Amino acid sequence: MNTKERKIDVVSVGELLTDLISTDFVENMDEAENFRRIQGGSAANLAMNAARLGNRVKLIATVGNDDMGHFLYHTVQKSGADCHDVRRVDLPTTLILVTRSKTVADFTPYRGADKEISADQFPPHIFEQAKLFHTTCFALSAEPAQSHILSAAEKAAHHGCRLSIDLNYAEKIWPARDQAQHLVELFCEMGALIKVSEVDWERLYESPLEDFAAAAQHFLKLGATQVCITMGSEGCYVADKKEEHFLPAREVDVKDTTGAGDAFWSGYLTAFAAGKSLLECGKAGRRMAEIKLETFGNLPTRIDREQLFVD
Repeated sequence: MNTKERKIDVVSVGELLTDLISTDFVENMDEAENFRRIQGGSAANLAMNAARLGNRVKLIATVGNDDMGHFLYHTVQKSGADCHDVRRVDLPTTLILVTRSKTVADFTPYRGADKEISADQFPPHIFEQAKLFHTTCFALSAEPAQSHILSAAEKAAHHGCRLSIDLNYAEKIWPARDQAQHLVELFCEMGALIKVSEVDWERLYESPLEDFAAAAQHFLKLGATQVCITMGSEGCYVADKKEEHFLPAREVDVKDTTGAGDAFWSGYLTAFAAGKSLLECGKAGRRMAEIKLETFGNLPTRIDREQLFVD
């Protein structure tokens, strides 16, 4: 894949929404009394973090033509991501209630505009200009977004753009688990980079992740180019068909886990787009996740990407 002449590092497609996160650490939603409004959505978080790292990024998403939609649009725009193809529709902007947690957050979704991604949000030239086309299971979970994103991904792969997918599957979002597994297989067959957490695996396949090497091989045998499995406080495992590496987590002062996986993948993809090795991609992801774990809310507008490559 010759990507040197491509003008866009990452096209991120999917959910842009409002997170209302409990201000205190709580075990469940019943204990949460006060909430803080934060821009959220995995695809949007990825776009913003990648832009903060100096990448040329385009976000394709849909929000409501309401106050929350305006807030989200301007928040992402400030990060430096191109929001020209963020669409506004006459539906409520999607809202997620989230518990602040040091482990795995609980959430309750109130979906609206995010699933209204249309075909005309994908400019024809974009597939030849982008190095990476990223999306998520959340984004693929409902029509009409599902069909339009899948069609765009097929075009991107045809034009030599590497696909990337975050398997942030949750039954609350996508009850049709068999359909989710099938679409994941389609992305693997198109040579995608796969990011999956231990919790994502258990939700998607209804079984504990007991052997991360075997889990990675599951995706690689389907055709995935690289696989990254994140395991929270234990670390992460990265693999392709030639090599594999386990990177233990390092101690950090955790302020909030929400968005840490998105931060990880933004660091990983930044390294991948720069032509770094599999191990360097894993280390870059780990470092970016550490930066996010130490921050409650959004990250600084600019982040020195060179620190991703320093152990």
